[in-house]
Amino acid sequence: MSLPDAKGMAMHTVTKKELVDRIAERSDVTRVTVKKIVQSFLDEMIGELGRGNRLEFRDFGVFETRQRAARTAQNPKTLQRVQVPPKRTVKFKVGRLMKQKLLDGLARTTNP
Repeated sequence: MSLPDAKGMAMHTVTKKELVDRIAERSDVTRVTVKKIVQSFLDEMIGELGRGNRLEFRDFGVFETRQRAARTAQNPKTLQRVQVPPKRTVKFKVGRLMKQKLLDGLARTTNP
């Protein structure tokens, strides 16, 4: 599925299934095994973030939770003020290698 990115260019959505298929093909491991490993990895990430822990993957990036304060918002249809309770969100900070790959990709799309 393609969605427009911030500059209006087509952006393809890659699913977990597609990633599992690619990894299985490159590693000569069965798709079922790769799927279990990927799901286990994601489950561990969710568990660690749920416990408030920080996940750091060198050169890739850092995942950490942040507490968002309670705030007052406005319903756009009715213009009625609504209280939004505090909540925890996940913040991702891009690592050095990923940042460079993204910049390299941007340079290729802007300078054909």
